[in-house]
Amino acid sequence: MDKILEYFPTITERQKEQFAALLPLYRDWNAQINVISRKDMDNFYEHHVLHSLAIAKVQPFKPMAEILDVGTGGGFPGIPLAILFPDTRFHLIDSVGKKIKVVSDVADRLQLANVRTEQIRAEQLRGSYDFIVSRAVTDLSQFTQWVRGRVSKIQYHGLRNGILYLKGGDLDAELAPFKKKARTWDISDFFHEDYFLTKKVIHLPLH
Repeated sequence: MDKILEYFPTITERQKEQFAALLPLYRDWNAQINVISRKDMDNFYEHHVLHSLAIAKVQPFKPMAEILDVGTGGGFPGIPLAILFPDTRFHLIDSVGKKIKVVSDVADRLQLANVRTEQIRAEQLRGSYDFIVSRAVTDLSQFTQWVRGRVSKIQYHGLRNGILYLKGGDLDAELAPFKKKARTWDISDFFHEDYFLTKKVIHLPLH
């Protein structure tokens, strides 16, 4: 929690309570379903919550914006972003039912009225979103095929509508097909922990 407050000092008391409640909720669920690797639980706020919130440093979401989290897994990056942006609407999807069960329970217990969850593949979705967020669920070329056509043409953020993707390592080959469009940010420019040294936020506009 200290890390959250260090980098996001203006959050409200309600948001502090919600962020603080995350760890015990995920500990309870992890005892039943291995949603998060055991070793990562020791660094829960750094490896999962703060990592998710790197997207907010690149593009804060406006009220009533529609955000889709594809392959949300245990609820990342969607749940931390939904806490940070309570007036933004989040749709968290995953093809694995037990993961959606966890995410739905966490959202309910935190009273996140701005979150809806669904067990579905991205290719089966209808509707459109301002941004599609995810944490490295697949190669970016494949991911783009999954979500093409799901991005709204109505534009009102600083960045053009499209994908905001969290990924680490050497991305040169993966980004080669998008070199004229994609932009990357080093998360280590926002957060000083060593964990983020090789991690990036990728923005790929789809309109």
